[in-house]
Amino acid sequence: MCVTDSIEKTILAVDDSTVMQGIVQQVLGQEYRVLVADNAVDALSMIYHEQVAILLLDVSMPGIDGLELCRIVRSIPQFQKLPIVMLTARDSSFDKVQGHLAGATEYLTKPFDGEKLHQVINKLLN
Repeated sequence: MCVTDSIEKTILAVDDSTVMQGIVQQVLGQEYRVLVADNAVDALSMIYHEQVAILLLDVSMPGIDGLELCRIVRSIPQFQKLPIVMLTARDSSFDKVQGHLAGATEYLTKPFDGEKLHQVINKLLN
């Protein structure tokens, strides 16, 4: 894949932490167009208005959490195949099962390894 191909791909990172949003933009911004949202309502608006290739979700957010947002996205027909990666500090086996039951494609824990995130995203896009 050449650089111009991947820069077309848009990744939406949904996390209420501006620090985390910055880290994701720093790790992925060279290769992808990275959009950020800090809540579920803005995230839903963005996936309708942008060509999002992958959704990165934090679980712990005020209001609608990442698990609930994942279930909402999965209930919308045109987004049922959208890759969703949970990117969260919650790392118990129970949390991971909850993530997959909600419809997450992958489950990564924070602090995350940038290389591992790249591998997961490349796998999901190819």
